Amino acid sequence: MPLTVVDKDSITAALTTEWAALQSLAAQLTDEQWSAPSVLPGWTNADIVAHIIGTESMLDGRDVEAAADITSRTHVKNPIGELNERWADYFRDESREEVLAALDEIIEVRTAALMAMTQDEFDAQTATPAGPDTYGRFMRIRVFDCWIHEVDLRDALAYGSPSDPVTAGVALDEISSSLPFVVGKRASAPDGSRVRFDITGVAPREVRVAVDGRAGLVESFDGGDDAADVTLRVDGVDLARLAGGRRNADPSAVIVTGDEALAKAVLDRIDYVI
Repeated sequence: MPLTVVDKDSITAALTTEWAALQSLAAQLTDEQWSAPSVLPGWTNADIVAHIIGTESMLDGRDVEAAADITSRTHVKNPIGELNERWADYFRDESREEVLAALDEIIEVRTAALMAMTQDEFDAQTATPAGPDTYGRFMRIRVFDCWIHEVDLRDALAYGSPSDPVTAGVALDEISSSLPFVVGKRASAPDGSRVRFDITGVAPREVRVAVDGRAGLVESFDGGDDAADVTLRVDGVDLARLAGGRRNADPSAVIVTGDEALAKAVLDRIDYVI
C-alpha cells in the first residue's frame, strides 16, 4: 500500500486549532458535566479530556501503569482500547484543576515538538492506529480523533456542531480513507458493489467506494453516479458519530437511495473507530 503523504504545516495547524477548541470546551464544562457519562460507553466527559492528554503523552514518550482489571471492563475491546483506558484511569484520581493543567502542559510540549519537525520527518514511516504509514498520517488521525472529541464535548454542552471547515475537512479526509475498509471488510459488500457517500455539512464532499476484488476509493464510477448500487447521504458530524460508535449516533439520520440491504450492511458495521 502506498504511504500517505500530507503537508506538515497544514496538519500541524489543524491539530493545534483542535487542541485550542478542546481546551476551551473542557474549561466550560460544569462540575456536573465534567463527571457525567459521556457519549462514549464507559467514559465520563472528564475521561475524554484525560484520553487526549494520554495519547499526546504517549507520543511524547511517557507511560503510566495499568490497573489490574482494565481488560475485564466491557468497553475495553482491544490493545489500543487498553492503552486509552490506562490513561483515562490514571487521571481519574486527579482533580479537575490538575487534569486541565496537564492538558495545557502536554499541548505546549507537543506543539513545540511538531513545530520543530521537518516535512521529511513527517513523511517517515511509523506505526499508526491504521497500520504502518507516515508520521503525518498519524497526525491526521490525531486531528480526526481530537475533532470527534470536540463533537463529543459539544454534545455534552449542547453547543451544536463544529463550524471550522478546515479541521472538519481534515477529519473527514481521514474518515473517507477508511470507508473502503468499512464497505469491503466490515460490511462484506459483494464484488462489483458501488457505494456512494454524499457527505453534507461543514465540509461537504462525495466519496465513492468500488469493490473490485478489494474495496477502494475511486474518483467516479463507470456509468457515473447512476451506477451506484446505493447512495448514503449524511451530515459529516452524524457520520463521525456513527463511525465512532457514539451512544447518540443515529442511523436514521442517513438518507438511503438504492440497495437498502447493502446500506444496512454498511450502517450496521460502520462503527470502525477503536
